[in-house]
Amino acid sequence: MTFKLTTYKTLTGKKQILETKSNKSTEAVIYENNEPTYWVNCFDLQTESNVQMNYLVLCQQRSIKNVIEEIGEKHNVNLTVKEAPLFSIKKSSEDKDWELPPLPLEWVN
Repeated sequence: MTFKLTTYKTLTGKKQILETKSNKSTEAVIYENNEPTYWVNCFDLQTESNVQMNYLVLCQQRSIKNVIEEIGEKHNVNLTVKEAPLFSIKKSSEDKDWELPPLPLEWVN
């Protein structure tokens, strides 16, 4: 899968964020301990954990970010969805090929 690695210049220094190329609210790169680790696509109905995320996000009309925070708290893991810093300047962006698995099924059940 091809993602977008974007570098931002912020007040506290340089930040890099791996993002989906589409910027859809139904897709997200999930970070575990500040490292890109999982990829969620709510419309990927071939993968069981994404089907569960489809239900949690779309059927219940919640944001991926909120659902991921709740999953992290429930399973005691540091999960986040990174977003562009509020006060930042976009310096560069490049396409990167990464293989990120979906969330573990036992986390979303």
